[in-house]
Amino acid sequence: MNAHADFALDQALLRRRFERAAATCDQASVLVREIGRRMDERLDYVRIEPRRIVDLGCGTGDDLGRLGRRYPHAQRVGVDWAKPMLDRVPAESGILSRLIRRSAPHRLLACADVAALPLAHASASLVWSNLMLNWLSDPSPVFREIHRVLEVDGLLMFSTLGPDTLKELRSALPDRRGDRVHRFIDMHDLGDALVQAGFSDPVMDMEVVTLTYTDIGDLLRDLRMAGANNASLTRPRGLSGRNEWRTARQRLEARRENGRIPITFEVVQGHAWKAPLRTIADGRAVIRFEKRT
Repeated sequence: MNAHADFALDQALLRRRFERAAATCDQASVLVREIGRRMDERLDYVRIEPRRIVDLGCGTGDDLGRLGRRYPHAQRVGVDWAKPMLDRVPAESGILSRLIRRSAPHRLLACADVAALPLAHASASLVWSNLMLNWLSDPSPVFREIHRVLEVDGLLMFSTLGPDTLKELRSALPDRRGDRVHRFIDMHDLGDALVQAGFSDPVMDMEVVTLTYTDIGDLLRDLRMAGANNASLTRPRGLSGRNEWRTARQRLEARRENGRIPITFEVVQGHAWKAPLRTIADGRAVIRFEKRT
């Protein structure tokens, strides 16, 4: 897909926010942990024994631990662009981890741009990405890079946020001065981008997760602690007036149910495989010969 101005995000601002949020994000990451758990359950139905797993946007490493428990003999590479996040990834312990580390580095961490990974071509069996793609203005370059580092028959498994995420907050805040909540890419556009990057038969589905808050201030605090404030390039600059916030609170209060304010998160989960190449970079077809048995 081509990047559209509606989805353009201030990447430098996002990096600074995630660096600052490293000390607080784990206190506000209930959604990330829950989606990571659900992604892990899906691996129960996938036949794969990965040699190397790459976790893109690994944060402070919760999913690295989860993947290590599922695939104890696989090397895991955690990638994040915020070094303070990587600095908080806990050290591994246990006899098995120590024994495996004697033969090869069992877990590696890399501070890198997900669109320019410091990994060799076809060097990963599984690429995992939990709620990272929603921080990209255009996922196409990252899908191409993931395709590059995956081996043939390697698997990409990801989650991201869809357009209805935070719809209550979006509708409550006035938008006459620009987007007050940044926009999220539709899963059908993501599917098209996966196919264009070379993946075969991407499978995606969507579910709505509703979190409830006693006060809108609790939601805003969670977003701030996670580094997840609005980063749209079309966001309004400067402070909002008291009248605007009063109106927003009134609109959200009108949605209160059983004493709490429901907030929607549209969660998209997907996976896709890297199929054998049919053409090479210069357009020539790949013809495979198989030995007769």
